Amino acid sequence: MSEADPQFIATARHRLAYRKVEGAGPPVVWCGGFASDMASTKAQALAEWAQAHDRAYIRFDYSGHGLSDGHFADGTIGQWMADAKAIVEALCDEGPILVGSSMGGWIALLLARALQGTALAPQGLVLIAPAVDFTEELMWAQMPEEVRAQIMRDGAWERESIYGDPLPITRALIEDGRKHLLFKGPIATHCPVHILQGMEDPDVPWKHAMRLVEHLPGDDVTTTLIRDGDHRLSRPQDIAKLLQVVKAIV
Repeated sequence: MSEADPQFIATARHRLAYRKVEGAGPPVVWCGGFASDMASTKAQALAEWAQAHDRAYIRFDYSGHGLSDGHFADGTIGQWMADAKAIVEALCDEGPILVGSSMGGWIALLLARALQGTALAPQGLVLIAPAVDFTEELMWAQMPEEVRAQIMRDGAWERESIYGDPLPITRALIEDGRKHLLFKGPIATHCPVHILQGMEDPDVPWKHAMRLVEHLPGDDVTTTLIRDGDHRLSRPQDIAKLLQVVKAIV
């Protein structure tokens, strides 16, 4: 089954772009990373797998990302989680398999919590270098005091990125992130969870992923540590491992 051209759903605030492969099984839903989009290497690889194996698959762009409406600098964790929830509620007719990369891992966990007890509660999670609570743990806690002061005073700070243009880190992003922190207590997804983590990841240290495991005491959790893996985990061997994990969990 071929993948449809980009389509859109309308929310109260934005039009969100998505692409869908019609197929069997619980839909696999891609939740991308911070400033990433649905054209990323891993998202595309999952689309090709879904087409080849007649599996249902959905990838989308958060507001302010890719083809969706909005401005990146206006986004927050709460807004992007609401975007993901809107996609699932509009396009899924059963509980999905959520595949979250980096920030998308945090989004997937928040979405699993929001959907618990409904017909759309996820049937499995695959988390790639999950950047849980990253606005607080991996940004704010590691920023020099002068950068924190600039964010609070000016509302934003431009952070250099090895992946592209500098990214605005806003006061709204930091403050909203604090409303969605998960490391304050146990996390319950009520479904199998598989974590893929590179041990050479400069953005989400592998010990951060192990901390997540400690906060999932009631779930069936499998962790795969890739000794020479970086943050993106987009090499051919990384993609092969991702597809192997997704096939096993669905």
